[in-house]
Amino acid sequence: MKIIAIIPARYASTRFPGKPLIDIGGKTMIQRVTEQVRLCKSISDVIVATDDERIFNHVESLGVQCVMTLVDHPSGTDRCLEAFEKTKADADCIVNVQGDEPFVDPVQLDALCALISQPDVSIATLAKRITDKETLFDTSKVKVVLNKHSQALYFSRQAIPFYRNAEEEAWHTLHSYYKHLGLYAFKSEALRSVCALPASSLERAESLEQLRWIENGYSIHVGITEIESAAIDTPEDLQSAMNRYFS
Repeated sequence: MKIIAIIPARYASTRFPGKPLIDIGGKTMIQRVTEQVRLCKSISDVIVATDDERIFNHVESLGVQCVMTLVDHPSGTDRCLEAFEKTKADADCIVNVQGDEPFVDPVQLDALCALISQPDVSIATLAKRITDKETLFDTSKVKVVLNKHSQALYFSRQAIPFYRNAEEEAWHTLHSYYKHLGLYAFKSEALRSVCALPASSLERAESLEQLRWIENGYSIHVGITEIESAAIDTPEDLQSAMNRYFS
């Protein structure tokens, strides 16, 4: 089974414009992402999908395939599909690696690839158990609730499930809370199908595109990882990453 990775990287981020080209320890963020993905043995090809010539030219200079895509895609998933179709890549599965994950771990990617390679899995993602209250109640961190088959029941920016009669001090003894990590893998037909769906009410409410898929009956299989994610959405995230990895 052939698996490729597509990395959507747009320039006009609301919270951090131009972040794919920011310097992180002597390398651009998008360079670090591509280098990490290339370390994954399960992935045969890496493609960057962008809407900006500056990013395109930089990625090409790194010797990485890059595709110019439309500016007005509603999500990175749609950008991935355009790149996949433009390149006519011969792949059974596509891994969508966020362009703001410069420290994505190849072990995580291998686990995701193993999950999407299963015959009964059409969409896969990863989650990590939450062990601190700060993450649990941080609405910028997406949480996921799983069923007994490790499929996603729901995603939310709120702490879910809610325990009505539980004392706050005992929250961690009652349930395993999971933080969603923004990595996805799709069988090629599933990618085409979910991108053709109209926006849903749950998606609009939470501003989470994966709820559209669930609302339309798609199963999202979730692998559990112990490796932390370090996405960079804001300048504050960059400073935190610099302190963590380079201090």
